[in-house]
Amino acid sequence: MDAPLVLPLLIGLIGVALLFDFLNGLHDAANSIATIVSTRVLRPQYAVLWAAFFNFIAFLFFGLHVAQTVGTGIVAPDVVDPRVIFGALSGAIAWNLITWWAGIPSSSSHALIGGLVGAGIAKAGGGAIVWSGLSKTAAAIVLSPLTGFVLALALVLIVSWTLIRATPLAVDSSFRILQFVSAALYSLGHGGNDAQKTMGIIAVLLFSQGHLGPEFHVPFWVVISCQAAMGLGTLFGGWRIVHTMGSKITRLTPMQGFCAETGGALTLFTATYLGVPVSTTHTITGAIVGVGAARRVSAVRWNVASNIVVAWVVTLPASALIGAAAYAAAGALF
Repeated sequence: MDAPLVLPLLIGLIGVALLFDFLNGLHDAANSIATIVSTRVLRPQYAVLWAAFFNFIAFLFFGLHVAQTVGTGIVAPDVVDPRVIFGALSGAIAWNLITWWAGIPSSSSHALIGGLVGAGIAKAGGGAIVWSGLSKTAAAIVLSPLTGFVLALALVLIVSWTLIRATPLAVDSSFRILQFVSAALYSLGHGGNDAQKTMGIIAVLLFSQGHLGPEFHVPFWVVISCQAAMGLGTLFGGWRIVHTMGSKITRLTPMQGFCAETGGALTLFTATYLGVPVSTTHTITGAIVGVGAARRVSAVRWNVASNIVVAWVVTLPASALIGAAAYAAAGALF
């Protein structure tokens, strides 16, 4: 184990991790509220309050399997030190800010994973990587949007056939109410999966410094701090990305918004249970494309969707390069 970090630097790194969590909520607020805002069920200022509340209480409903994966299943715990954590957070934060400014719904989760991988390789080469955990995360880049797509598409078809005799006004009125439920479920899934990634980063930092004893675990104060930081970030919203997610990909009705959010939520619940750190951005984008394609293929603006996919592909290597550079630059600090 490396020499223990002095307390002010340790606290500072934890602060940077919580800043990332805040930016995660800010960047990914669009994932939770885009559909309910674009269907005009809730105004943006009320939608973020709704989402932030369910982001915060997510720890009551899920275990900490994702935090365990991020803390010990991407980079070997014995490789992790303060410089690696600094590099990982720098890569993730820098990429999040770049994509947030550009209005691109990229993945905060994969930015963090990329930053961690880049910093880990910069320290110890390819042997630092836990390839089984990284491959599971990489597979989710394809599987999470595909699952969201299929579930949302299936839900739209089921609901459409079930309510084929109902009037459009009755359907619209009912699903305007049901969207409160689906938005809450998606926000629970968002808070349950995404906040745990920062929990894993803080916990492995504490573990590397000998503050957790011989067994890796996530202290409760870390859980509450991360959920609160994410909820606070969601309160500030990511309005540029809301516009892209809520209207540029396809136009949504309340029924379609409900199906997209529910399909996305089911995907996130499953991934969180299995301990897979997936992208909420990928998941909801796949679900929105699914409900649009259920109407007709031309209802989806495929050029917008393809630009988003390009951002997904670039996220891991871009954040890894930034993470590796930050690791190298942090030599004077740690």
